[in-house]
Amino acid sequence: MGNLLKVLTCTELDQGPNFFLDFENAQPTDGEREVWNQISAVLQDSESMLADLQAYKGAGQEIREAIQNPNDIQLQEKAWNSVCPLVVRLKRFYEFSLRLEKALQSLLESLTCPPYTPTQHLEREQALAKEFAEILHFTLRFDELKMRNPAIQNDFSYYRRTISRNRINNMHLDIENEVNNEMANRMSLFYAEATPMLKTLSNATTHFVSENKTLPIENTTDCLSTMASVCKVMLETPEYRSRFTSEETLMFCMRVMVGVIILYDHVHPVGAFSKTSKIDMKGCIKVLKEQPPDTVEGLLNALRFTTKHLNDESTSKQIRAMLQ
Repeated sequence: MGNLLKVLTCTELDQGPNFFLDFENAQPTDGEREVWNQISAVLQDSESMLADLQAYKGAGQEIREAIQNPNDIQLQEKAWNSVCPLVVRLKRFYEFSLRLEKALQSLLESLTCPPYTPTQHLEREQALAKEFAEILHFTLRFDELKMRNPAIQNDFSYYRRTISRNRINNMHLDIENEVNNEMANRMSLFYAEATPMLKTLSNATTHFVSENKTLPIENTTDCLSTMASVCKVMLETPEYRSRFTSEETLMFCMRVMVGVIILYDHVHPVGAFSKTSKIDMKGCIKVLKEQPPDTVEGLLNALRFTTKHLNDESTSKQIRAMLQ
């Protein structure tokens, strides 16, 4: 393990954590294995969730025709029969977010507990750090796809309106056994968010902090800022970059860095952009801007539009200008 965790000497005190986090090959140690297996069981479904979301076409045409022809029973049935399987799919995504929430809380427990510092945890428990990165990677990809697909909310709104109308007429539909009123309410709140998975992670992290009152909030926020710093250093250090075997790992590293910055910004009382932040925001944005524009525009937009404190007065003009 010593070679894997080769730590370079920091040339500047303020450079922050400087080590190679092996996103490609990290394997769990005996101490990590129990939590690693638990998270792995959740993450194994993530790719199929993304594929399913990417293939989501919606029932816009059928819904439009049904609304324009309210007395045509055949068109009403056609729209309803198109929407129902989509709602079952949306329920699956929502239920996956609940599993992800539990997984993140288990990971935070492992990566913040005494006696180790967050930097020591991430160095020692690289397989868990990699799973944390995979959760962030999935979250950003899911939310990117969701933001580009207005059909999701349109379909769900139509579903809820139809259910309400039938309830007034005392009709019970089979799908209500699958998606009852309480579930529909919770799903509605989830999909109303611009970035629902990120909101889930943000809530899970905030909940973790409030539940663990004996654990200083810094343990959690330092875990996030350390992960951002490690990703930044790996991206800007040729010796580290050359150890990645694929371009996809570079993209993964950038997405994780952005995801963890956004999460930090939502959880930390003053956020990621203030002068007291432990994340070198100028350095992180600079690393992104050095990449081909078409590969990072989505990530820069995520920093522009899904962070919480970018437009605070305490954010420096220089950082704001970099994200213009």
